[in-house]
Amino acid sequence: MSAIYVMIIASLLIAGSFLAAFLWSVRKGHYDDDYTPSIRILLDEPTAGKPTKNDTKAIH
Repeated sequence: MSAIYVMIIASLLIAGSFLAAFLWSVRKGHYDDDYTPSIRILLDEPTAGKPTKNDTKAIH
């Protein structure tokens, strides 16, 4: 029975350390997207509902 207590404590410590590492990386900005905003003007994404010149459907 004491082995279960040791395993529970060990797993809580490991989970806590992973949570602390994740929160640290979020606060330091490791998940910020620095690349996409600079190339957003180059991406060709037509707006929904507006036909473009490449549409093959006839507009009535």
